Amino acid sequence: RLPEQQKTSESPLSWFRGVYLPPALHPLNKTFVKGGEWQDTDSTQEKRRAFLQDFCRKYNSRKKLQTHLVHLVSRIYVEDRHKVLYCEVPKAGCSNWKRVLMVLSGLAASANNISHDDVHYGKHLRKLDSYDLKGIYTRLNMYTKFIFVRDPMERLVSAFRDKFEHPNSYYHPVFGKAIIRKYRHNADEEALKTGSGVKFKEFIQYLLDFHRPIGMDIHWEQVSKLCYPCLINYDFIGKFETLEEDANYFLQLVGAPANLKFPKFKDRHSSDERTSTEVVRQYLKELSKEERQLTYDFYYLDYLMFNYTSP
Repeated sequence: RLPEQQKTSESPLSWFRGVYLPPALHPLNKTFVKGGEWQDTDSTQEKRRAFLQDFCRKYNSRKKLQTHLVHLVSRIYVEDRHKVLYCEVPKAGCSNWKRVLMVLSGLAASANNISHDDVHYGKHLRKLDSYDLKGIYTRLNMYTKFIFVRDPMERLVSAFRDKFEHPNSYYHPVFGKAIIRKYRHNADEEALKTGSGVKFKEFIQYLLDFHRPIGMDIHWEQVSKLCYPCLINYDFIGKFETLEEDANYFLQLVGAPANLKFPKFKDRHSSDERTSTEVVRQYLKELSKEERQLTYDFYYLDYLMFNYTSP
């Protein structure tokens, strides 16, 4: 049942009506998997894939693609050696996944020695939308497609802490100034000038505003709009909550070198407490009951698709 707020506007489920549903799930190629310790991880993986497939089947009817293919694949990174496609979900382990892709492709010897700036601004990895249509279709059909997701509220709070609670030469002047100008009454000149010090409640007001003073950003955009899980048939669905286990199982599935393990280190602000359920609870206390409900509604599809429990 849709929340009351969504009955008065377009249902988010209508985003998927009239689109082409991918064919039935293909079995994962488990040729490279050695040992029996991955049995539970594999069972969980199959359940996640089946759950998402059932969700998409329920909310799709007519077989017609309404979204441009190049837009659908704009967040997907390509690694041709091991034939994998990774859809980037920020704040769900994406920095370390890019490091791993660089190692898999032969661009680096170790994931541990690649800097944050090199990962995100080095332009070492190619995206799927940079290929011609034949190249896109071939890789979508032949490569192993994977995605890693995270509890929507944890991902949201993690993004806020990263971008607004630490010095940032982009998010403060671009997003911070616009948010403070619109949502803070009697803002002082320093805040208006620098955009620093955005409060979580102000950030949520921006997020929920139909007339935002500045557009969306991939760090808090819904996964349903970043990776289109009902249009692209992902072969592997990892979760941040079981990141290390899922990631290392996936690396075995695609035949990665035996010595390559998913990095354990926190990419930035390593001294900060990780964004946990308890940390999220503290931030949500700053919001009214209505704001909390509307924020949940905003990520409603992500909760449904990936079987997360509502907060």
